[in-house]
Amino acid sequence: MTLLLDPQQRSTRPAWHVFFSHTLRYVLAPLLFISSGFFTANFIVSAHYTWPRTSRVFVLTLTLLILAYEFIYKDRTIQSSTPDRAFNAVLYSCMIPYALGVLIMLALAKL
Repeated sequence: MTLLLDPQQRSTRPAWHVFFSHTLRYVLAPLLFISSGFFTANFIVSAHYTWPRTSRVFVLTLTLLILAYEFIYKDRTIQSSTPDRAFNAVLYSCMIPYALGVLIMLALAKL
């Protein structure tokens, strides 16, 4: 059985939502995760564990988890039918840039 949809019904997402989603996933999230990985590694390497710095890293980590889940994972889950694509989006947009930021900090710490 084939369903024929009206072209107006095929895409229920407005154009600005698609643009925002792609901008967030391909530009903003990787930049945030690279800088956050750098900052977190700097906190660990510096060994200055004060309460204000610890709370900043804790809040930063929670914010990154919410960003990755709400804006990357859930968006890709809605768009695709398989959860593997959603996990790959989180991997490429969040986890790899975060690890890259940590590696940059560790490379600079060894100099």
